[in-house]
Amino acid sequence: MKAMVFHEHGGVEKLHYQDFPDPELQPGDCLVRVKAVALNGFEPMILQKTTALPTPLPMIPGGDIAGEIVELGSAANDGQWRVGDRVSIYPMVPDEGMTGETRLGGCCELVRIPAGNLLPVPDDLDFVRAASLPIAYGTALRMMVSRGRVAAGETVLILGATGGVGTACVQLAKLLGAEVIACGSADWKLEKLRELGADHVVDTSREDFRKAVWERYGKPHMRHKTGGVDVVINYIGGDTWVDGCRALKPGGRMLTCGASAGFQTANDLRYIWTYELNLMGSNGWRPEDQLEMMAMVADGRIEPALHAVRPLTETPISIQELIERQVFGKTVLLP
Repeated sequence: MKAMVFHEHGGVEKLHYQDFPDPELQPGDCLVRVKAVALNGFEPMILQKTTALPTPLPMIPGGDIAGEIVELGSAANDGQWRVGDRVSIYPMVPDEGMTGETRLGGCCELVRIPAGNLLPVPDDLDFVRAASLPIAYGTALRMMVSRGRVAAGETVLILGATGGVGTACVQLAKLLGAEVIACGSADWKLEKLRELGADHVVDTSREDFRKAVWERYGKPHMRHKTGGVDVVINYIGGDTWVDGCRALKPGGRMLTCGASAGFQTANDLRYIWTYELNLMGSNGWRPEDQLEMMAMVADGRIEPALHAVRPLTETPISIQELIERQVFGKTVLLP
């Protein structure tokens, strides 16, 4: 098969479009022909080896995959799946880890996946949109709905709103009936956030998001239970953590599913106890979240934000855009 491969860590110049051995099926596996694969924020980290994850070499990137079954392992041929079925892949595999991180990804023509990691793609959902959903939209759905319980009428501040998870959070918050304040750092991205439905935008390259919240909603006041926002979405971490707490109203919730700017943060416990804040973690997503997101897109409740749809040979260009933060939403590649 053809695949986008890197044999050593480094920049995008390490990526090569080449012949690569077809996957070898185990009895419980299925072989899926990749019809579309989407990139995520972890692609540059895996390529450049900025994490401690045990990434095998040579490596194929790409964690979000949609395609068609072309072969069933001997133990996977139990009637649940058939050759030709349209499937989305749940990329976290027991004993192997995350597809595209610790096991070979989907920037190729064929992938091996245990049958238990397959999910049916609705008839009304095309492969491009199906591939854009698993990691970013699944994570956002679990964080905002299952964990955060975001509700109609609440105010939600979303930091880093222009990436895959961020754009998903904007769309889900609006669907849930919340008022959305979305943060970004480029005029063209802020305009796209407005198009997605953000009620207010904050250019964090020019403006302090905490001050912007206080100016619009007031400084939090414990006695009167006023000021601040109900929810802060903060998967950035780093030096945004304390100001995220300071932007919350009394009893507010800070939701996090990651720490793209650093997991070691400062803290100010005075705000946490004084304003009785709730700090809530959300770890990834579940297959049922992925199924729900596909249903939401298939019936028109959500339309995934797509930055670009390109041939697989343009993977290096697309990962370089991630490195340079020139992406809004999801990039999907077609083998």
